Amino acid sequence: MKVVEAKIVVLGSQGVGKTSLVVRYIGKMFSKHISPTIGASFFTCNINLEDARIKLQVWDTAGQERFRSMAPMYYRNANAALLVYDITSANSFAAIKGWVKELQSNVPEPMVLSLVGNKCDLQESRAVTQSEAAQFAASIGAAYCETSALHDQGIDQVFLNTASELLKMSSSSLVSSLRSYDSTDTDEKLPIGTPTEEKATHTGKVELPALNADVKLGELQKSLCC
Repeated sequence: MKVVEAKIVVLGSQGVGKTSLVVRYIGKMFSKHISPTIGASFFTCNINLEDARIKLQVWDTAGQERFRSMAPMYYRNANAALLVYDITSANSFAAIKGWVKELQSNVPEPMVLSLVGNKCDLQESRAVTQSEAAQFAASIGAAYCETSALHDQGIDQVFLNTASELLKMSSSSLVSSLRSYDSTDTDEKLPIGTPTEEKATHTGKVELPALNADVKLGELQKSLCC
């Protein structure tokens, strides 16, 4: 079975819901009381896709301006990025252009980009139209999706699409930072046919200049089909 190991960074302004998206996907939970990320949180998850397993290292970065200078340290050697904005905040959407420029200047290899409009459950307060966002996504070669961490809408599709594109990219000789190999371990083999429930271990790590704190999120059963 083919195994692809990739690094994905989650970027965007403070308060757009980056951490809520990641925790909703990996932990299948939502909390209205998530504190702002300090530095970056690190998670891992496995996605079974076709005849391969995509092992993602998910880096949830801090959106606060005072941590902006630390960002390049986290997205170095990244293979994919989720560019998250709040559909009710035009400023958060405008800020995405700055993140794209930083990625382009700091990550020399091709990346899988996804523009994610979060909080689509707040349609009555929408400040960014779908057509405007879709047009911008097309201009930077990114996939576009709207999500709701509150209602768990669209998030699985974002990660599944990213995993699918990373699988395609793994066949390219242009991306040296994307690790790909064939596994012969019996516990790595997928069942014949459609992937079924597979265990994925998820851990989190908050990194600070002078402090490390580990957070165990335990094991999670995840089933994803293409």
